[in-house]
Amino acid sequence: MHEYTSAARVWGLSCPGFPEEVSRARRWTRDILRGSPLAEDAELIVSELSANAILHTASGQEYGSFHLAVAVSAQVVAVSVTDDGGTATAPKVEHQDQDAEHGRGLGMVTAIAHRVVVHDSDQGHTVTAELYADTRLGGHPC
Repeated sequence: MHEYTSAARVWGLSCPGFPEEVSRARRWTRDILRGSPLAEDAELIVSELSANAILHTASGQEYGSFHLAVAVSAQVVAVSVTDDGGTATAPKVEHQDQDAEHGRGLGMVTAIAHRVVVHDSDQGHTVTAELYADTRLGGHPC
């Protein structure tokens, strides 16, 4: 492979911070990953992360937005959602009762994904979830 090319492809989408945009983000992800065995998991992850951005950050306020990226290679599908920040703390997994109505989304994402990384910046938070096509690359979290 040439040093300046990559087999990975990356797509990006910016959405206004309206609740109905979560379904748009899901459809967009499903369209990109059509035919992939990882499509349903990626779609669910994008749905959870997008909803969290709208509910818990400035993304859901007037003029707010959230941004998605989907990177696909033969080995990995990585989905990232970046919010507008506005909260003092970064997203974190909270262990809730199974009957809890809120607070389980990021925990569900970490259960589905092979790896989840949270990056903070002055502009907001980015949560990236990686799904491995070959589970031998990283195993599945317990």
